[in-house]
Amino acid sequence: MSELINKNDENSWFVIANPTAGNKVFNKQWKNIKKQLALNNISYSFDFTAFSKHEVELVQQAIQKGFRKIIVVGGDGTLHHVVNGIMLQTYVKTSDITISVIPIGTGNDWVKTYNIPKNIPDAISLIKKETTITQDIGLSITDKNKINYFVNVAGLGFDGYVVHNLSNLKRFGSIGYLIAGITSLLTYKNSRFKISFNDKLIDTNSLLTIVGICKYAGGGLQFTNNVSSNDGLFDITIVKNLKIAIILLNINKLFKGTLYKLKEVTTFKASEISIESNKVKTYIQADGEIIGLKKVTFTMINKAIKFVVNV
Repeated sequence: MSELINKNDENSWFVIANPTAGNKVFNKQWKNIKKQLALNNISYSFDFTAFSKHEVELVQQAIQKGFRKIIVVGGDGTLHHVVNGIMLQTYVKTSDITISVIPIGTGNDWVKTYNIPKNIPDAISLIKKETTITQDIGLSITDKNKINYFVNVAGLGFDGYVVHNLSNLKRFGSIGYLIAGITSLLTYKNSRFKISFNDKLIDTNSLLTIVGICKYAGGGLQFTNNVSSNDGLFDITIVKNLKIAIILLNINKLFKGTLYKLKEVTTFKASEISIESNKVKTYIQADGEIIGLKKVTFTMINKAIKFVVNV
């Protein structure tokens, strides 16, 4: 479904909405969104996603039509696919594009870094103000040279295993994340990783390795330290052999962002990092989406896309 509400000009927004993101209350949310856009005199056109990764096609079509401002209505997955569509197109510089997010999905970790409210009227007020930051975007190259871009946090090991187990639990929202996390703790076995960056080579048994642009993942957990979303550097966290009992005793550190204080945790900064696991199925996730297995290289693209933020 698509509709042109106002004639496109340089101030018009194109809204990409995921009708499955709002846990069966999308129709009510969409009516409120349209009302608030009208109250704020925001000119826009819109389209709904109809299948997996449809966002890539929709955003590229919008850019070809002349839109340079995109509103994402959905969660982290919707944003992830919109970003991929922008980064893969060649019509304009990616930094000419501005993205704003109205968060209605079950997973909304990216918005937490920028304090973007889940309240629809407040989120749309931010769009009206249009205060932006030009954020870094991560590029991943995985199995068989598959290319993917990400906007928030990526990694492999335990976190990828959780995302894999979460695939059938997303409909339960934050409870689904909790269930997937607990069940994964009971069944996951550490991998041996070869990690190379900044002329360093680390060969270690590891619970997980996290590569962050922004602060939050997994429903509000903080795996990284000293994050800056536009410094051109990934914030890398390597968690070595941690026993389940230690993890459970330190859950609070994941929410407070102090996990790095554990002796089993090391942190680094780098613009590129390669990781390879000794397991054939070591799930690699980016923005809560499984993007590959076993081996990956992450490269940072500095200040790639503008985002509307709350400052």
